[in-house]
Amino acid sequence: MRLAVIADTHLPRGGRALPAACREELVRAQAIIHAGDLTSRAVLEELRGFGPPVWAVHGNADDPWLRETLPKELVVELDQVRLGVVHIPGPAAGRAARLVRRFPACDAVIYGHTHLPVIERSAERWLLNPGSPTERRRGRFRSMLVVEISGQLIEPRLLRLS
Repeated sequence: MRLAVIADTHLPRGGRALPAACREELVRAQAIIHAGDLTSRAVLEELRGFGPPVWAVHGNADDPWLRETLPKELVVELDQVRLGVVHIPGPAAGRAARLVRRFPACDAVIYGHTHLPVIERSAERWLLNPGSPTERRRGRFRSMLVVEISGQLIEPRLLRLS
């Protein structure tokens, strides 16, 4: 299963849009996860329009409709893996241990908020942050993740979009 993972799109804002390479990955995916800060309902609808099922959590910059509609965190089961999803991971100090404790039955935890991509292992779990496809902030580039899932195997790959 091919999973496209994005976060912190902060759309719409000015003329900003999802980069073409990101859009191509969203269409190719078998599932999409957005780890918060979509900002508006229109972005959620756009993601749903790509075709694959979409799972999303709300972020701190999301409008009231998204905050009421989307959960603060969720667990998604795909193939034989469980993925915890949350927007705000908390302070950098102790983050890995805190996320593992927050989602003890998950094989990976996906989070956003920092705009900084992360692919790392902690306590035999993947910790994944796709960065942002639209707003790099302190990051060196815009990015997203493509995650291949086969049975219990998780293979994350970072895609640089700029």
